[in-house]
Amino acid sequence: MGLYEQLEECAAAVRARAPGAAPKVGLILGSGLGSFADSLADRVSVPYSDLPHFPVSSVPGHAGRLVVGRIGTEPVVVMQGRVHFYEGYTPAQVAFPARVLCALGIRSLVVTNAAGAINLAYRPGDLMAITDHVNLSGWNALVGPNDDRLGPRFPDMSHAYDLALTAQLFEAGKRAGVDLKRGVYAILSGPSYETPAEIRALRTLGADAVGMSTVPEVVAAAHMGVKVAGVSCLTNLAAGIGSKPLSHEEVSETANRVRDLFCRLLADFIPAAAKV
Repeated sequence: MGLYEQLEECAAAVRARAPGAAPKVGLILGSGLGSFADSLADRVSVPYSDLPHFPVSSVPGHAGRLVVGRIGTEPVVVMQGRVHFYEGYTPAQVAFPARVLCALGIRSLVVTNAAGAINLAYRPGDLMAITDHVNLSGWNALVGPNDDRLGPRFPDMSHAYDLALTAQLFEAGKRAGVDLKRGVYAILSGPSYETPAEIRALRTLGADAVGMSTVPEVVAAAHMGVKVAGVSCLTNLAAGIGSKPLSHEEVSETANRVRDLFCRLLADFIPAAAKV
């Protein structure tokens, strides 16, 4: 069975569990940020393990559920947690969940993550709109045979983060009282955190934040013609900036601290994203 057929089978399984209006917006919630899914009205939760071909999260802070519901009157589909390359999945498997959201008919995808702050002006607890990315993971989610039914062999990434959608994100930030930063997100494969020398190199390359996710989902969505906006929750200072050892516990603690701010931003942004 090819990728296209796997996506169709998985999307059909989601529709069978959560019938109703097709979602216009999809969200992917990163480490410690999954609580937003609990605010959806009329929500139906489906464990990833119940969906055919869908990879299952193994990282703390990633609940591993697909949640379908509404924000106001807008139908949305939310990934409560994601999978990563460092868990042992192939690039195609890492991108598969985002492709399922696109196959469900979304017009806009909102990707979120927990990231380390590289920009010296940014601090833990800041929220940053992703304006571009640098892929230093050593792999690409589109490697392998291309199915033209999904997208072109060589998709353009000039505006992987949609300009109009990102502008709406900043407007939502103003309405929600969120001092939203902006910057470039860099991905490394993980699972080890970066060294101080790597962080200095990333800053020289123009990166403002660093993490181990998000980029494959953005690439897959762009490949399928879906608009993307991204938000990083800066949960820690990157290696060599602060004095504390880096830990996943710190990531989770900071994400929990800014949970209400993050949820307020998304709740204001989703209705606007559905109209872009």
